[in-house]
Amino acid sequence: MQLGWRIFFACCWLLLLLTVVDWLLRDTTDAEFIIPENLLNQSSGKNWEMVVEQRSQILSAVCKRKKLWGDTHVSKLPLDNIFVLDRHNILFCQTPDESDIEWKKLLIVLSGAFSNVEDIPENLIHDHEKNGLPRLSSLSSQEVTHRLKHYFKFFMVRDPFERLISTFKDKFLFNKPSEPWYKYTIGPAIIHKYRKGFPYLADTGLVFDDFVRYLGDERGRKAIEWQFGQHILNWATYVELCAPCDIHYHVVGHLETLQQDAAHILMRAGIEQLESSLAISPGVTRYNKTEVERYFSGISKWDIRRLYARYRGDFFLSGYPAPDFLLN
Repeated sequence: MQLGWRIFFACCWLLLLLTVVDWLLRDTTDAEFIIPENLLNQSSGKNWEMVVEQRSQILSAVCKRKKLWGDTHVSKLPLDNIFVLDRHNILFCQTPDESDIEWKKLLIVLSGAFSNVEDIPENLIHDHEKNGLPRLSSLSSQEVTHRLKHYFKFFMVRDPFERLISTFKDKFLFNKPSEPWYKYTIGPAIIHKYRKGFPYLADTGLVFDDFVRYLGDERGRKAIEWQFGQHILNWATYVELCAPCDIHYHVVGHLETLQQDAAHILMRAGIEQLESSLAISPGVTRYNKTEVERYFSGISKWDIRRLYARYRGDFFLSGYPAPDFLLN
C-alpha cells in the first residue's frame, strides 16, 4: 500500500514538472506582440516604406524585451557575416538562403569585379579575398565603427521554420556532391546522438525529426557541434548571424516579399538601375504552410516547442507570427 502511494505521488510530481516546463516553453510574453498581417502580404499597399517602417518598429520593440530573444552583442560572428561594398557604402549581412547568393552576385557586380552576374564563376561567390566583398571583420575597429555608423545596412529573412525545412532539404535530403560533410560527418553525428536504434536505422540517413531534436537541444547539441565547424551557420539564428538588436539595419527584407523589398533596398541604396539583375526564382517567395505542416506532422509537441524556444527571437524580431498551428 505504501509503495502505491509513493508511485502516486511520484506521478503527480512528474505531471506538475511537465506542466511547468510546458508553460515555460510557451512563454506568455509571446502574446504581447501582435504582428500586422500586411507584413507578409505581397499586395499590401503601394507605399512599401510604411511596411519597412512597421518592421523596424516591431524590431525595436522586441529588442527591448530581451526575454524573447536573449542577450547578444556585436561579436566576431556578425562581423564575419557582414560584407562590405565601399564603392556604394553598403553593408550586407548574409543569412544563408537561396536569395542571399543572388544578392552577393549583385554586389560583386557593383564592386566592379564583373560587368554582369552571368560572368561570375560559382567558386568565386564565396571567395571573399577575390570577389571584391571583404568581410567587415577584416577591417580595423575604427573602420568597422565608421562603416556601421555611415553605411546603408540590410539583410534578408524568411519564416524561421520554413527556413529550417529548406536548409534540411538542401544540405541533407538533396546533398550536393561538393558538400559531402553534411551527409558523411554531420548527419551521422546527429543520428548517433538523437535517434533511437542507432546504428540499425542509420542507413536511412538523417530525417527531419532527428534534425529538429538536435536543434532544440540547447545543451546536448553543443557537445557535438565542435566537429561541425562553420557549417552550423546554415541553421544559426538571425540574432546570432546579424545581431539586429545591436546593429541598426535600415531594411530587414523578407523572402516572402522579395520583389517589393528588393526594389526598396536598391532604391534606398541608390542602385535601382540594377533591379533587373536580381534573379527571383518563381515559387521561392511563397510561404508554403502545407509543406511546413507535413514536415512537422510526426514530431512531438515537446520537440516543436523546444525548437520554437530557440528560434522564437527570430520569429518576433523579424515580424513573423508564432506558428500556433504547430505549437497548440
